[in-house]
Amino acid sequence: MTAPRVELPTIALIGAGSMGRAILAGLLAPHVEVVGGIRVTNRDPARAADFDSETRVTALTTGENPNANRDAVVGASIVVIGVKPAMVTGVLDEIADVLEPHALIISVAAGISTRTMEAHLSGGQPVVRTMPNTPATVGRAVTGISGGTRVTPDDLELAVRLFDTVGDVLVIEEDRIDALGSISGSGPAYVFYFVEQFVRVAEAKGFTREQAELLVRGTFRGAIDLLEASGESPEELRRRVTSPGGSTERAIAVFDEADIHKIFVAATDAAVARQREMGTS
Repeated sequence: MTAPRVELPTIALIGAGSMGRAILAGLLAPHVEVVGGIRVTNRDPARAADFDSETRVTALTTGENPNANRDAVVGASIVVIGVKPAMVTGVLDEIADVLEPHALIISVAAGISTRTMEAHLSGGQPVVRTMPNTPATVGRAVTGISGGTRVTPDDLELAVRLFDTVGDVLVIEEDRIDALGSISGSGPAYVFYFVEQFVRVAEAKGFTREQAELLVRGTFRGAIDLLEASGESPEELRRRVTSPGGSTERAIAVFDEADIHKIFVAATDAAVARQREMGTS
């Protein structure tokens, strides 16, 4: 099925780290047109050279041009702030006076509130805070989006269109975005951790590393594909595998005895607390 055509206005991407490049991959999909092109900044000239063959991207480096960030945002309708949380307010201070009056400012940084960002934008630009996750690199992200006090419905719709290019989008109130980050933002790392541990278990039971990875990756992939294709709840699918008195039931009992739910609550609460710490540091 051909993806519907998406048209977006000129975009500046400040900070081309792993998440910035994942977003960029979505913007460079064949069905996406960014009118006026995409400007990307980073510190490393060698990394900027990655875009030499991409005519839709203009890459600038702060290592060679101290004004790269300011140059990138001039005339841009969307400015994506892709730097680390501790750098966000400094970047906003740097570019504030050259931003277009109605430029939509989109942050992907954890913990930095829209209120904080608005305070560094004396031009009154609207701010959207987002929380994408790393499956954006394969077009399977889940991105939470929250608008600040200056955002209009059209601004939100524009942000949704942008992040639709890398996966699913959920528009939520900002007081829930840290919680979302602890689920979908950190969630891929949890899954990779479970896969890692499951592979170790398989190896301990006598399988080679190659066999263990085939078993575990195939099992996770197949289970998720089944969950999506069946339309059933995970509880129902688990029930079908868990025969009364069987081996799977015995294994689930061990998980229940360890209170896996309590562990998940504690882990996600810790992630939320750390996000809030990053926002105040």
